[in-house]
Amino acid sequence: MMKKKLTPVKTPLPKFASNKEAAEYFDTHSVAAVWDQLPEARPGKPTRALLKTIVERHAGAKAPISLRLTTEQIEAAKKAAAAKSVGYQTQLRMWIAEGIRREAKRA
Repeated sequence: MMKKKLTPVKTPLPKFASNKEAAEYFDTHSVAAVWDQLPEARPGKPTRALLKTIVERHAGAKAPISLRLTTEQIEAAKKAAAAKSVGYQTQLRMWIAEGIRREAKRA
């Protein structure tokens, strides 16, 4: 099956010879008036380096666990977290990480 050749999309913007030329143009022009006429951008293909970073981050993702706490413990965590402008689950993770570091120093 042959790929269908796409017709070039007409854009209300000039063609630029360089990024510098484009930057100079956009320093003095707005696209607000022609925004609706601009072609929709195609999604970019991630580089190998970006894909590697994504895979590494995913590998280090958090794993859900079940942890039973009393209502009072949860409320205390929420109150402490609110004072620091973080979520209470984030606050609990920070406390757990702190405790793990402290225990590791003792060992």
